[in-house]
Amino acid sequence: MKTIIKNIKEILCITNKGEDSFKKGKEMNTLNSLKDGWISIENEKIKDFGSMDNWPGVDDWNETTIIDANNGIVLPTFCDSHTHCVYAGSRELEFVDRINGLSYEEIAQNGGGILNSAKLLSQTSEEELYEQSKQRIHDLIKLGTGAIEIKSGYGLNMDDEIKMLKVIKRLKENLPIDVKSTFLGAHAVPKSHSQEEYVDLVVNKMIPEIGKHNLADYIDVFCDKGFFTPKETELILKTGLEYGLKGKIHANELAFSGGIETGVKMGAVSVDHLEYTATEQIDILLKSNTIPTLLPGTAFFLELEYPPR
Repeated sequence: MKTIIKNIKEILCITNKGEDSFKKGKEMNTLNSLKDGWISIENEKIKDFGSMDNWPGVDDWNETTIIDANNGIVLPTFCDSHTHCVYAGSRELEFVDRINGLSYEEIAQNGGGILNSAKLLSQTSEEELYEQSKQRIHDLIKLGTGAIEIKSGYGLNMDDEIKMLKVIKRLKENLPIDVKSTFLGAHAVPKSHSQEEYVDLVVNKMIPEIGKHNLADYIDVFCDKGFFTPKETELILKTGLEYGLKGKIHANELAFSGGIETGVKMGAVSVDHLEYTATEQIDILLKSNTIPTLLPGTAFFLELEYPPR
């Protein structure tokens, strides 16, 4: 079955055959587009596109669906490369702490934040967690998201981290959206373990088990003040690579943590947040293939300084 979209005012982000679609730096200021166009789709993939002046028409009307864009704009779906959309319940009570002037780090030290989410998740069944998360993904699809990365990290023990990753796997298998799974066991240190004990658990127990059952595409670490050190982050990412898990890092959200430098050193796919970034870190990133990912919604919500522009 073929689908043709015609009378498109503008097709955004086009790439002609043989062209490299990857852009970085100043190249990102150029947005390729085609005005007054059409798109041909077969087997759920774009087969061809062009100007309405050169529209080839329809070969078989019985096997073709025509969509008239009626002078609308067609663009690719959004790719959300950093999400925590598998979680249980909510943490609205922490707004009171925020109103009273407590910082993100102080709330975490008092057992809130990530640790609070871990407690709620532990009390939630896999089926209920799946149903909650499925609805969130459906909402994101309606808003134009077509590819999404989803992290674990609210388990903080073997059973609950695997529960989260199994839910992500089910979402990947059952929903009409491209999903990538990230193991973020090193999101925080649970109260039941010392920092050293928990890093040992992540490295020697969790990663081998997750790698064995192919439950994740990436591995992530919260390398920041009050969480995991660059040395611990490097060990965790190195172990992840041994099991085929590409590295990502929560870096420099709360301080100049060394997360950016560690990410580049370890060849991480991306370093995310980056509220604390200076010229030195920017120069390091410019010389690497590690992608800097800004999360302005986080900075807005937590009332942090925005990364430099």
